[in-house]
Amino acid sequence: MAGMATRVIVLNGGSSSGKSGIVRCLQAVLPQPWLALGVDTLVDALPPSAGIQVAGDGTVSVGPQFRQLQEAWRAGVAAMALAGAHVVIDDVFLGGAHSQGEWRAALAGLEVLWVGVRCDRAVAAGREIARGDRERGMAESQADLVHRGVVYDVEVDTTHTEALQCARTIAGQLRS
Repeated sequence: MAGMATRVIVLNGGSSSGKSGIVRCLQAVLPQPWLALGVDTLVDALPPSAGIQVAGDGTVSVGPQFRQLQEAWRAGVAAMALAGAHVVIDDVFLGGAHSQGEWRAALAGLEVLWVGVRCDRAVAAGREIARGDRERGMAESQADLVHRGVVYDVEVDTTHTEALQCARTIAGQLRS
């Protein structure tokens, strides 16, 4: 796909790793408008019965209903990019490499920049507590899990680097 412009940026990182802040900064620094679509958007749109459970330790598990709706959502995101929109996706690959494979299939034919967003688990856990809108333990349980077997074009670490600098690093990797 040499010469093809990047239409999609996929950010993968654990809960409270700083993905949403990076997405907002990307929208500010990139010259064209990018739609921000995150897994939180999908989760917020789901009915309570859609088969997503968060255990007391922050571990997330999903059922077949969630997987079916997630597959449809991915197809819809891909359709927006295929229709000409620039899309930045904020996701949590609970299945590691398997989750990336599902995105690769959905985004076939599009130029995608894969971004790993890392953060020290203790720092992410502190952010999680400060946010107050997450089950405690999610950040810690997801910190390494979401990156297992995933291949990135670029990685950023928000432990000591501000979202704006991370966004600039990512923007520097885009093919125009």
